[in-house]
Amino acid sequence: MSEEIYHTVETEGNERIDKVITSLNNEWSRSQVQQWIREGHVTVNGEKVKANYKCNIHDEITVSIPTPEPLDVTPEDLDLDIYYEDEDVIVVNKPKGMVVHPAPGHLSGTLVNGLMAHCKDLSGINGVMRPGIVHRIDKDTSGLLMIAKNDKAHEHLVNQLVAKTVTRKYFALVHGVIPHDHGTIEAPIGRDKIDRQSMSVVDNGKHAVTHFKVLERFDQYSYVECVLETGRTHQIRVHMKYIGYPLVGDPKYGPRKTLETDGQVLHAGILGFIHPRTNEYIEFSAPLPAYFEKILTTLNK
Repeated sequence: MSEEIYHTVETEGNERIDKVITSLNNEWSRSQVQQWIREGHVTVNGEKVKANYKCNIHDEITVSIPTPEPLDVTPEDLDLDIYYEDEDVIVVNKPKGMVVHPAPGHLSGTLVNGLMAHCKDLSGINGVMRPGIVHRIDKDTSGLLMIAKNDKAHEHLVNQLVAKTVTRKYFALVHGVIPHDHGTIEAPIGRDKIDRQSMSVVDNGKHAVTHFKVLERFDQYSYVECVLETGRTHQIRVHMKYIGYPLVGDPKYGPRKTLETDGQVLHAGILGFIHPRTNEYIEFSAPLPAYFEKILTTLNK
């Protein structure tokens, strides 16, 4: 563990400790500094403080940088479908059936296992089991994800998600023929009161908004585009069920009688964001996976 001592002689006082420390060393992200404060690695005049502590002129700030915890993730060559990569960001097209990060029951074959073999520089904000992971999609959902290669990029991308400036368009096949061409679902999502393993629309849930547009109608199904304004767990799956058009193949929220699809027919096809270094907007598009295209072709016949 290394130690760095700072005297806040250049501040005007009354500034938050996390903001002051971030300004003193631009290699540290604010999220990382806040984590160090929570873990007790930051002291002011020898005393531990909270992230909202307001500094005084001539405070002595000590930052004891913890030794990085070794990653306990086995690198695996998984032949990832990389759409874009530079020193800050990776955009990858995750296949259906792949878990994003290791968890009990899924310790290998995950996207993180593949990323660890692909490159060694990934952000550490989300801990040793989720390096670089800014946002997630479900195991049986395919499509584009943005990965952060350093903490500064990670924080920048997360802030965009919070500000709702990231473009996230999904394509889904749902049960039922939706009569209107487009709509907006605004309904709070939280843990289901009966089944704690599932999410549902609940009064005390988190604010959630999904916009949808019907792209094609079939005898018993609708092909739709969904745009996320928020990013709650299982949001599209829960919202489409809520309005009476659950996703085809969804084992958790869909009907038992459905097409054989090995999970929900859902693809994160378009992803756009502001690059954390250049501040330019970039956007990527991934075509529908083969199984999805095959279903649409069959329905058209």
